[in-house]
Amino acid sequence: MPRPTPVPLNNQLCFALYTTNIAINRTYKPMLDAMGITYPQYLMLSVLGDEDGATIGAIAERLGLESSTITPPAKRLEQAGLVERRRSRVDERQVQVWLTDAGRALLLESNCLGDTLVERSGMDRAQIEALNQQVLLLRKALGSRMETTPPNPDDGAV
Repeated sequence: MPRPTPVPLNNQLCFALYTTNIAINRTYKPMLDAMGITYPQYLMLSVLGDEDGATIGAIAERLGLESSTITPPAKRLEQAGLVERRRSRVDERQVQVWLTDAGRALLLESNCLGDTLVERSGMDRAQIEALNQQVLLLRKALGSRMETTPPNPDDGAV
């Protein structure tokens, strides 16, 4: 009986997604550097754009991370004047994070990331959004804890 052969690396979806993620991060990095934030900080600001005043725990869950990994970037964003951290009035054990006016302005400025992704991909927004929907369905099928609310095409998310 012939031995099974391994699937070539370039035929593995996990590798395609992994290397695409690296390519996207490399595309975003110069723009994020110019804004003075890192990719994880951008993600945190994006979560707050959806749900301003989210707790550290809620941000961590939305990003599929542990709460302990969210606190350091939240502190750096606060030092940069982009967010404000406050103890919850309902439960003092929880820390809520709020966008400042500067944080909201930077989040709007970050729209250039999606625009650049569309431009460099050679795809149009509809194609990118359809691809995103497929990836979200895959993530949901694999049982991720991360929120799977599809992006609203009207909000320009890419």
